[in-house]
Amino acid sequence: MIKISHLVKNYGNFTAVDDISFEVAKGEVLGFLGPNGAGKSTTMNMLTGYLSSTSGSIKIGGVDVLDDPLNAKRLIGYLPEQPPLYPDMTVEEYLSFAYDLKNCKLNKEKHLREICEVVKITDVYHRMLKNLSKGYKQRVGIAQALVGNPPVIIFDEPTIGLDPKQIIEIRNLIRTLGKEHTVILSTHILQEVQAVCDRIVIINKGKIVANELTENISRAVENTRRFNVKISGPQRDVLALLRNLPGICYAEVLAARDGDAYTYMIESEVGIDIRKKLFWALAERKWPLIGLEALGMSIEDIFIAVVDKTAPEAAAAKAKKKTRYEGVRAAEEKELASDIVEKTVKDQENASFEEESTDSAYYEDHSIKEDTFASEGEKNEDRKED
Repeated sequence: MIKISHLVKNYGNFTAVDDISFEVAKGEVLGFLGPNGAGKSTTMNMLTGYLSSTSGSIKIGGVDVLDDPLNAKRLIGYLPEQPPLYPDMTVEEYLSFAYDLKNCKLNKEKHLREICEVVKITDVYHRMLKNLSKGYKQRVGIAQALVGNPPVIIFDEPTIGLDPKQIIEIRNLIRTLGKEHTVILSTHILQEVQAVCDRIVIINKGKIVANELTENISRAVENTRRFNVKISGPQRDVLALLRNLPGICYAEVLAARDGDAYTYMIESEVGIDIRKKLFWALAERKWPLIGLEALGMSIEDIFIAVVDKTAPEAAAAKAKKKTRYEGVRAAEEKELASDIVEKTVKDQENASFEEESTDSAYYEDHSIKEDTFASEGEKNEDRKED
């Protein structure tokens, strides 16, 4: 549904977006992430036709945004970070204005009422926009993006200013929209991306550094082998038990102490769930297990690791670690980030190779035809001379 090919945007000598390519399929919800200044907003503005690109192309449903901007924009519903509201209008007047502006052909009253019910703004339908709370203004912004039922919907920070209940409702709305629309969600709330998106694209310094299915990242996040364990018992004996217990490959005592209880960091061997075995070993010695906390990576850890992988100067500032656990965890994050970045680079290289092959085949085919036409022309000239 959306195809971005070799997109570049230069501001003088500064390259904000540097030769990025990716596609978004129909019915897919894509999370588009990046640190501040990464080129994310510039890409979004080019995608919606607000900015022109220096080179490359963007196609929405096969329509090129640069060649045919009006028809391309008709396929897009867009909610920018700051909703484009007119404070002296009522909600009804504003949505009616958006309906007319988009030259919508659906039944006006029915269509707008349905949108209001979906985003839950029916109770403020006749109120002035300037009198609404920030949360309701955000909902009205979402409503205008849905006017005309566009096949592509782009949300830039859609849950800013909403309370927890409203955030859950908007997430559910995005999931529902993703069943029939192509959705791009740009946000800094990474749990939100993990909750609603099918795929995650991360941009840093103008380049795509990660393009991975959310389920693959979530699987890596949830696959934990390390725990913080708080145990009441003699420190030296407990540590000896942990280090000799089959299935545990590493154990160390941490600084945290609670009375006669100490906190230990343990790491199990690959594929082994150590929790039950640990419980029974402690129970046999009558050492109470006070707490057990899994130390898996979060989606934030992966995001930071991927960004640091492509920004060595930032990673260098975090190089000093206080404990072996932190060093091991950092190494694992780095390894996962490397896998994601390398896979993304390889996928982009393969995509470029396929494009070049297609182009070569196209030009080769057309050159044959041109030779054929030339030969026929020469024959005609020969006939004229005869």
